[in-house]
Amino acid sequence: MTPVEPPQAPLVLGAVAYEPRVVTIWEGFKAWLGERGLPFDYVLYSNYERLVESLLAGEVDIAWNSPLAWVRARRLAAARGQRVHAIAMRDTDCDLTSVMVTLPDSGIDAIGDLRGRTLGVGAVDSPQATLLPLSLVRAAGLTPGLDVAVRHFDVLAGKHGDHVGGERDAALALMRGEVDAACMIEGNHALFRQEGTLPTDSRVVARTPSFDHCNFTVTDGAPAELVERFHGLLLSMSYDDPEVRPLLDLEGLRAWRPGRDGGYAQLESAVDEAGFYDTWGAVTETAYRY
Repeated sequence: MTPVEPPQAPLVLGAVAYEPRVVTIWEGFKAWLGERGLPFDYVLYSNYERLVESLLAGEVDIAWNSPLAWVRARRLAAARGQRVHAIAMRDTDCDLTSVMVTLPDSGIDAIGDLRGRTLGVGAVDSPQATLLPLSLVRAAGLTPGLDVAVRHFDVLAGKHGDHVGGERDAALALMRGEVDAACMIEGNHALFRQEGTLPTDSRVVARTPSFDHCNFTVTDGAPAELVERFHGLLLSMSYDDPEVRPLLDLEGLRAWRPGRDGGYAQLESAVDEAGFYDTWGAVTETAYRY
């Protein structure tokens, strides 16, 4: 009897289930990649902290990481003598900005005008709606929680602000007069004005420098051949392909780009300022529960 070759072990992706459509997304990618000869599977996690730990333990080959998870992965990897690399990201993950928004009659024209006022931010673990904007506040010479009252809108802790809910809640609080300004990623400011959550004349009083968002992260121990095939297939996906377009729409992009490591420097600084992680990647933010 001819022996049967065992199936090739799949490339395993880890991702966070921040909403139900995540299952639809990765089922779609699993089918598309499998049809092109790449054995692929995925594991979903409830939070990014566990995902990062699983990546470094070799329990998954690739992690679809938030920017904050990328910062932690780099720190944990360095502490353990490992290295991580960003191999790919969405076109919509590159060169983003966050904004502080206020209403036309607020009397707030710059960050300094927030002294003695209340700033609405997103979840405590949100890079775009909390960590980066509060770094702007500090850079302006104000101390969050002392010179400026900070109200957190914690939605789905452990998801690193992937859920738009915290930013929308901050915007709604601004409309109710509960906060004097609200923080959000610039794309959500445009969305909130379009959908009527915020008025079209809401004003941006401060903007962060540009930063990068999510990426596919691998360690040096990942199966190199499978990772290379995965990378090549991702970059080959065309928005003009009717089979591919629904998958890209679900993931919010028009094209995959090669990963880059350089767009996270200001988040690294914001993490240190806030004491969110220590130098070795341990969670040190006492208000964080996930």
